[in-house]
Amino acid sequence: VHGRDGLNTLGDKAKSKNIKMCYHHHMGTGVMTMEHVGRLAEVTDPNLVSLCLDTGHLHFAKGDCLQFIDLYSARIKHVHLKNVRQHVMDRVYADNLSFKEAIQAGIFTVPGDKEGVLDIGAILKALAAKKFAGWLVVEAEQDPAKATPLKYAKMAREYLREVTGL
Repeated sequence: VHGRDGLNTLGDKAKSKNIKMCYHHHMGTGVMTMEHVGRLAEVTDPNLVSLCLDTGHLHFAKGDCLQFIDLYSARIKHVHLKNVRQHVMDRVYADNLSFKEAIQAGIFTVPGDKEGVLDIGAILKALAAKKFAGWLVVEAEQDPAKATPLKYAKMAREYLREVTGL
């Protein structure tokens, strides 16, 4: 069993254990872009295969987070909140860097980092408008030798407190 049948089979097995299977689109894999996610959504059962929205990976793949939410809100059960340094992304594409090189160059950062270009507040509002009730996970995906984890965790926490009041 492979492909859509494999995902539906895994989703069914997860459901039988009262677990939701959530597919994570990701740069450097077979499902990166909005087009890829669309094909995956078409061929999988929404009752068995939910979706993860990774804001950083979607932007890196030149996708639109608000459009993703509009199209797939009923299937989104998990969100990875991260931001993107656009100047790094532009260099990654211009120089044809690998995913690993993009991470090492610092393409990703946390919500609240002034270097990030995504409007995380608008993304959270769009999720709230669609009655999202799943997991929100802050991800940095940064080299800890270059970006002190505690500094960025505090930055994200302060930002999310300001934006959400929580």
